[in-house]
Amino acid sequence: MPSQRSISEAEKLAEAKLGGIAVRREQMAAVANIYRAASAVRQHLENSVLRGSDLTWTAFVVLWVVWVWGESETRHVAEEAGISKGTLTGVSRTLESRGLLRRAGHPSDGRLVLLTLTEEGEEFMRRVFPAFNEEEAFVTARLSDAECRGLADVLRRVVLQVEEEGEERRRTLLNGESPTPRRSGRRPKN
Repeated sequence: MPSQRSISEAEKLAEAKLGGIAVRREQMAAVANIYRAASAVRQHLENSVLRGSDLTWTAFVVLWVVWVWGESETRHVAEEAGISKGTLTGVSRTLESRGLLRRAGHPSDGRLVLLTLTEEGEEFMRRVFPAFNEEEAFVTARLSDAECRGLADVLRRVVLQVEEEGEERRRTLLNGESPTPRRSGRRPKN
């Protein structure tokens, strides 16, 4: 379902609103388009392949994380899925009630909960992921394989910037200090 305003219209409206305000427009456009792309892809996948499986994006990501990493503590699954532990509790209970996920106490620490896919969950992911991947191919159809690799590399560098330097930046901002803009020409480790 296309949005009522195109990306071009949104960019023109933002430019008109900002007028003479001194901002880094290229960086603003990059981050805005990361968000727009993520939202558009998520909405498309939820309304196509995931709807047929009666799954939300978050539920699919939880299944994916446990499928790829194997049995995992809930705190690690929440972190990898980018959700709170409270959200994970509700999602994992729903997936457990559908027979896709098993929740069990940690053998040596009763405070921890482990998540594992059931046999049905494993079969489900083997069946659904190829359809999910077909939609990934659809949303990137205007890009060549080389462009997909390049985009993945560029986005990986954005993630690494936040992972490696974000905490220090947040502390600086929270302490009321003025952050020093850093833009290194170095390419982060992958």
